[in-house]
Parts: sequence; C-alpha cells; structure tokens
Amino acid sequence: MKIALQQSMVLKDQYSFVPRWIKYCQENDIEYKMVDAYKFDIIDQLKYCDAFMWHFSQMDYRDMLFARQLLYSVKKMGLKVFPDFDTAWHFDDKVGQKYLLEALNAPFVNSYAFYTKKEALEWVKHTTFPKVFKLRGGAGSSNVYLVNTQSDAIRLIKKAFGRGFAQGSAWRYAKEQLRNFRTKNGNYLNLLKAVAIWILPAKYIPSKQFSKMGGKEKGYVYFQDFIPNNLFDIRIVVTGDKAFGIKRMTRKNDFRASGSGNIFYTKSEIDERCVKIAFDVNDKIKSQSIGYDFVFDVNNDPLIIEISYGYNPSAYDACEGYWDKDMNWYEGKFNPYEWMIEDLISK
Repeated sequence: MKIALQQSMVLKDQYSFVPRWIKYCQENDIEYKMVDAYKFDIIDQLKYCDAFMWHFSQMDYRDMLFARQLLYSVKKMGLKVFPDFDTAWHFDDKVGQKYLLEALNAPFVNSYAFYTKKEALEWVKHTTFPKVFKLRGGAGSSNVYLVNTQSDAIRLIKKAFGRGFAQGSAWRYAKEQLRNFRTKNGNYLNLLKAVAIWILPAKYIPSKQFSKMGGKEKGYVYFQDFIPNNLFDIRIVVTGDKAFGIKRMTRKNDFRASGSGNIFYTKSEIDERCVKIAFDVNDKIKSQSIGYDFVFDVNNDPLIIEISYGYNPSAYDACEGYWDKDMNWYEGKFNPYEWMIEDLISK
C-alpha cells in the first residue's frame, strides 16, 4: 500500500490531519508520498499510488474550486481516497446539508432556503423571529448571525440578492481573537496574527485571498429556526465504527458555540443520545468521518444544526475516550487519524 498525501497550503500543522497521517505511516512502515495537487501534473504524480488523502480546507479558495472534483476523479482511477464523495460533497455547504439531512429524515433544525428575493420577502411576512441567518460556508461560527426582527431579515435578504456578502471578514476575525484573548482562550501571538490579517494586503494573507478570489455570496438566502436557551452545543465525530465528542460552551452574551474555545471533554458532559443519532445518521450518509453539531429543543431533544468532515484536530486531543457502534465506552487516549488510514486500507 502506497499512500499519496497532500499538504494543505493554508492549514498549519496543529489544524491539519496530515502531520498525524505522516506520523502513523512512519511508525507503521506504510509507504507514503507527498504530492502537490496544485500542479498541473497531479494525475501523473499519483501513478503507482494506491490511495490519496487530502485534508482540504474551506480557507483556501483553490481547495474549494477543485479538491472534491479531483478526489472523485482519482477514485475513478482506481485509487482509494479520503475524503470520498459521501464524506465531502456537503463540506462547508450548509444549504446542501439541509437537503441531505431532510432527505434522510434526520432530527434537524427547521431550515429555509430561498433563491429569489420575492419568495424570501413573502416568507418573512409570515414567519416568526428570531431566526438564525447563515451563509453556505464558514467555520467557527463565522457568517452566522441572529436575526431578531422582520426588518433585519429584509435587510439581509436585499443584500443577498444585491451586492452580496464577503466570504470572510478580517475585522470580525480580529474581534474574535481579541475576545479569545480576553477570555483566556487565546494568546498574544494569535492576537497579533489577527491584527496583521486585518491590516496587511490580501496578497500576504491566504484567508483574505480566499475572500477576494472566492467572490461574493449572493443569489440565495438561508435561515434556520433559533433554538433558545442553549448554553452549549455537542459535537460528535464519527470515524468508521467509532465516535468521540466534545461539549462547546457558547460565547458570553452570544448564542454561538463553535469556535468559542471553551470546551468540556469528560464523558459525563456528552449526551449519549447525540452519539446514537450520529451513528444512525452516518449509517445512511456512509461518510468515512464526519462531525455532527447538536443543540437541544424546548423538549430537550437533540437536533442537528450542521455537519462537517473537517475540524481542528488539536481541539480533540484532550478527549478521554470514545464509543463503538454498540455504545460501548473505551477509556483512554486514542488516535482517530490512524482510524482514517486503517479504514481506508481495510476496505
């Protein structure tokens, strides 16, 4: 078995699966080869390989342009790939996730997508508030806003079908890092980096390049019901026949939990109903690895709000154990990135 690995041009080591894949290959005498998918000859580079793995990122406009298409094409060459089509087609696409989860009859927060301004404005007349507005893409609660009034919704709808929305905001990122610093979840270095991203021209900053080159988000509008009184969400990651989870607290005076940096890891903090639902839904999606984000409705029943194959691995290193599909608990440290390789090789 020879595995081709693609290193992200944007993700640093602590945010990428790749260094952990490399380490596992080295420790287990698995032959691997680093390739460069951004070169025109990537198909030739993959000759004589048996598998191709790429932790591609929503922070790089190039990845979002062609990573999924390349992975699917490489699979047609006869190589095993990670992430495969079922794992990645809906990545960073909340609208796509809406249709998928509704089609599977998953317990999912009521969501509304519109593709004309007229239809969206008509819906606003009859709906209730608050609602949550989201763009299709964005990690760590970026591009997610609480809409409290009809007039706020109308303003967003007009913008969505007018000048559109930038895919990222250096100013909002700088504000988030300042918040992390004040709440002891950040440090001086991250704060300085955020200020640099805000100030420096886009040619020096990959995330600003993405916003510039990726273009504006427009031509649609997407809302979800707001589920009140949630002080946290639960993220369950299913990889193969195993699952692990974290509890993420919301920011102060905010409804958003993803990206807050305030995380609980103990098993007692994780509602096991979420684990069971994640396994059940993943049996239908047939994803190799995927994270499910849950909140709880007024009856305290778990509802999925979105899903993602990609995540920051360093945020899960403190997990105390994992579950198997029979809901047996295994205490102790584990390595889900080796599971990805093992599952790929074994199938």
